[in-house]
Amino acid sequence: MKKLFACLFILFITAQTFSQDRLTGKSFATRSEVIAQHGMACTSHPLATMAAIDILKHGGNAIDAAIAANAVLGVVEPEMNGIGGDLFAIVYDAKTKKLYGLNASGHSPYSLTMDEFKKKNITSIPTYGVLPVSVPGCVDGWFALHAKFGKLNMQQILAPAIDYARNGFPLADEAAYYFNEAYQTYASNKNFAQLYYPNGKSPQRGDIFKNTQLANTLNKIAVEGRDAFYKGDIAKAIDAFMQKNGGYISYKDLANDSATWVEPVSTTYRGYRVWELPPNGQGITVLQMLNILEGFNLSKIEYGSAEHIHLFVEAKKLAYEDRAKYYADPAFAKIPVDELISKKYADERRKLIQPKHASDNFTAGDVSLKDGETVYLTVADSAGNMVSLIQSNYLAFGSGVVVDSLGFVLQNRGRLFTLEEGKNNSYAPHKRPFHTIIPAFVTKDDKPYMSFGVMGGAFQPMGQVEILMNMIDFGMNEQEAGDAPRIDHQGSSEPTGTKSNGVGTIYLESGFSFETIRTLMEWGHKVSYEIPGSYGGYQCIRYDAEHKVYYGASDARKDGMAAGY
Repeated sequence: MKKLFACLFILFITAQTFSQDRLTGKSFATRSEVIAQHGMACTSHPLATMAAIDILKHGGNAIDAAIAANAVLGVVEPEMNGIGGDLFAIVYDAKTKKLYGLNASGHSPYSLTMDEFKKKNITSIPTYGVLPVSVPGCVDGWFALHAKFGKLNMQQILAPAIDYARNGFPLADEAAYYFNEAYQTYASNKNFAQLYYPNGKSPQRGDIFKNTQLANTLNKIAVEGRDAFYKGDIAKAIDAFMQKNGGYISYKDLANDSATWVEPVSTTYRGYRVWELPPNGQGITVLQMLNILEGFNLSKIEYGSAEHIHLFVEAKKLAYEDRAKYYADPAFAKIPVDELISKKYADERRKLIQPKHASDNFTAGDVSLKDGETVYLTVADSAGNMVSLIQSNYLAFGSGVVVDSLGFVLQNRGRLFTLEEGKNNSYAPHKRPFHTIIPAFVTKDDKPYMSFGVMGGAFQPMGQVEILMNMIDFGMNEQEAGDAPRIDHQGSSEPTGTKSNGVGTIYLESGFSFETIRTLMEWGHKVSYEIPGSYGGYQCIRYDAEHKVYYGASDARKDGMAAGY
């Protein structure tokens, strides 16, 4: 009887394993991809995903749906994003068969100078309060996207967000966690506490949370347009608050700020063309890393092996040293983008990587001439339009500054300037800071193939490269590529002025073998399982031109989902 039971148990386990592998492929995969014919939306929160789908079903296009989803995310995940933050997007327009890039990141204040920091004896821009606040670019980004591509009116597009803000929504796990974490810091901040802790304590998972102040602000924007934010009552309220509280963002700063349409830049990787936006963001780090890695025959290397992780980390170190030296606002510094993302430059940099030995002394190349809280979303529609959009407050709840009666926090993106003079990213008035948030897009044979992104501050280029390697080099599907255990490396030089600390530390999610870890340590790497803050959050839509369907994937590390119709 015991033998019979044992045999049945083995058969049961085998059947379960076969079923799981048949349905989801890799053992670490959490679910299958979502497949749909007419449209797809992938975001970090189900309510935002469904808002996008509803917009598509009611005649809106992918751009309308992306704006609607972003607005809802600002309501239901206010710690991550909102109208007090910045926005970047890459749009594939099916009509013109072209990619368009939008940089909707705001500038530093006109009246805040380097001398002001010196007078205050400040050597690095603080994380919280009025000093790291830069002009929010999100709303201007929405209206720039809408003016160029939108179909429905903004009242229809913002209606879901206004409804959730006014009537409430149940707080999800991740937001509840961050609300609770922020309580220690902000409970004594009157405006913040009134807005996010209305009952004198942190709301919990499942509590119905309302933000009528934000509902009123969004409604004003929907009815009156972008000028309500940058030249109307909202701008005046921000100006008055800053004057009263020792801040520097003024009505002039808001009125003179505007989003910029930019040309996406690209490189090829094993037959695929990967597109990013140029600096002031860090997108070209992805292209630099891919160019370096393309020179290695990864088809002969096993996923998760010491050699895989070693090559990935060493390529990261090289690219991040260039990132620290060169990336900044191109209006203030000459950035050799073409040279940095060239194959020739990668060939030279690749020679510095030693097999089976961790480097501790990489510096930026000679070209002639920490954690972040962000949302990424992607939407596609039946006409073939695809949007890759990312938006952020920078750190959780941004600067913590809440203007009277407006219902949102202002970002602290100015924290990423350096106060060391003479650098590309040195602080200056009316300058865009170095930016971490980067949308991505992939084409194949000059046709749209994939819209994706990985939120997570400085981790984002690493996360994007891991996704692409997982799919292109290791044969994973869209969902498997996001669910696979991730690799993070910390310790490179930073655009804020922090210098490299040698080999740095590799942080690994669970799922890598002890043999791999031991080998990496033998090669001179420092390895840790300690969670460094976040391994990011991934969303992806891939278009299958043969079957004319979309595949959607959403990161299990977040509360969101992919959905189609």
